[in-house]
Amino acid sequence: MANQQTTLLDVKDLKKHFPIRKGLLKRVVGTVKAVDGISFSMQEGEVLGLVGESGCGKTTAGRCIVRAIDPTAGQILLNREGKQVEVGGLSHRQLQPLRADMQMIFQDPYSSLNPRMTTKDIIAEPLTCLQVARGRELENRVVELMRLVGLRPEYMRRYPHAFSGGQRQRIGIARALALSPSLIVCDESVSSLDVSIQAQILNLLQELQQRLNLTYLFIAHDLSVVEHISDRVAVMYVGKLVEMATTEELFRNPKHPYTERLLSAVPKPDPLLKKDRILLKGEVADPANPPSGCYFHPRCPYAQDVCSSQEPPLDPVQADDDRQHKAACHFADELELQGVEVA
Repeated sequence: MANQQTTLLDVKDLKKHFPIRKGLLKRVVGTVKAVDGISFSMQEGEVLGLVGESGCGKTTAGRCIVRAIDPTAGQILLNREGKQVEVGGLSHRQLQPLRADMQMIFQDPYSSLNPRMTTKDIIAEPLTCLQVARGRELENRVVELMRLVGLRPEYMRRYPHAFSGGQRQRIGIARALALSPSLIVCDESVSSLDVSIQAQILNLLQELQQRLNLTYLFIAHDLSVVEHISDRVAVMYVGKLVEMATTEELFRNPKHPYTERLLSAVPKPDPLLKKDRILLKGEVADPANPPSGCYFHPRCPYAQDVCSSQEPPLDPVQADDDRQHKAACHFADELELQGVEVA
């Protein structure tokens, strides 16, 4: 669980807009609002699950936080040796010393590893780029990291094609751990793996988090996976956060209709238990031309006139949770939504 005394990451009104260009002169004719003003904080040692449908902006948010891409606006404040550093405003040269504190585990273990590099070179790459270790010290660190993630050190001379998908993801995890980061963004890091392998990787991530006191931003679209690993969950829809709460509270007592819809799709371990899945009308809103008011109102079965004219803020709601349970819904305190029991 998280250490409540130290805030490691504080994201304030983060935005990432991509221009739409057309014509021979490539003039800007519009903007895709992939991330449209999200704010949250993370405590040291916490696992925050960031969930939503494909295209909601969760991966873009994660890449902005580690500065794999540059944000359009907002602040990304990282606690480094007791001081808050505004990551979003740094140049790429100024960012280099901070790379050791922020790392990313990518979704696809097949495309995220260079096929022309050996396992040793892949894992050692962050160490050599920042000139942290060399020679025998470098090789010893690679051996240590391979053992840490459950790989045999004698495989370090092999290339990625010689490994299974789960083993490749372990290589990616070892590479992310090479510089002893405090924050790791896990971008759909188990979604491309078989279910049995998913469980192994999730258990490994949990073990490493507890052993090394790591902080994870765990991005996923599968709520059953998020339930297994996260302390808190934040739900995104079309670039905005619509709900945030502790995992148990959000699953048991959702306050936003979109969260209720996502929870209805969570599979049940007991085949005798039947639960009707909530099917929503319409399509996901276009981030280049979102609807007025609440972005979810065209698909919401509880929508009223105010939903189409006024955008609801992400405000605290009445809940039993010790921490603040927040939802961006005009009727969050009035609706009785259906949750699920946490295993």
